[in-house]
Amino acid sequence: MNIDETTIRNLCTDAVFERGQKYRNERRIQRIERFDDVVTAVVQGSSQYDVTVELGEKTIDARCTCPYDDAGECKHVVAVLLDVAADPPQDESGRVDSVLQNVSADGLRPFLRDVLAEHPALRDQFLARFADTGKSVEEYRAEIENLFDRHTQDYPAVTDAIDFSHFFELAEQYHERERYLEAAAVYRALFEGIDDNEVSIDAAYDHYAKALQSALDGYVECVLAADSDQDEFEKYIGALEDQATSEQPANTEQFYRAIDDLEERR
Repeated sequence: MNIDETTIRNLCTDAVFERGQKYRNERRIQRIERFDDVVTAVVQGSSQYDVTVELGEKTIDARCTCPYDDAGECKHVVAVLLDVAADPPQDESGRVDSVLQNVSADGLRPFLRDVLAEHPALRDQFLARFADTGKSVEEYRAEIENLFDRHTQDYPAVTDAIDFSHFFELAEQYHERERYLEAAAVYRALFEGIDDNEVSIDAAYDHYAKALQSALDGYVECVLAADSDQDEFEKYIGALEDQATSEQPANTEQFYRAIDDLEERR
């Protein structure tokens, strides 16, 4: 996709475009890299924020870990897109592919094992791609709870947009392999974790609302695709009912809608 100023302006408000332009001019982009059509960057704002931009043929899918929840993309994404438009970063995929062609399986296996040992998130991705079963809901929930705990260490409220993309990517990988119940476990951990921590969220409300709804939509699709027997199906309905009747009423309506959706489409 060809990225120019007009394209970027269409993705944000005028005020945000000007701020993004200022951020780029002030050299706040700490790191920017490209692999195929994915650009990753670190932008220095009030904190350091991670930006990921996926460039499709006709679309731009951008994510940022900042708490921005107004219309369009945030200034950090705009700064990165302006940088890509002005000076596209070198695509590293070709160099990696050429090396991979000359690496033996015996040479690659110990390297991969060391990398997986040091990077739990990548290890999850590996298992989602090649293993038969994933973690339990409780294990995923513990990881999500840890994210909320880390964001409330210095202040008793969550003021950033926690990046849940790792969990959504895992669920999508399981879904693509038709491992629907493993995907449902990830989605359930997400909507339960976000809902249970609703009281601590004090910014980026739109981000969390979208993440919770996306998790609910994914859960419904996976439960239906799994085609479980009636007893199992009732258990998946029960997980939604538990959240709908919990002490946090903020998302009750969304949970009841998901229940209705499941029962109507069964």
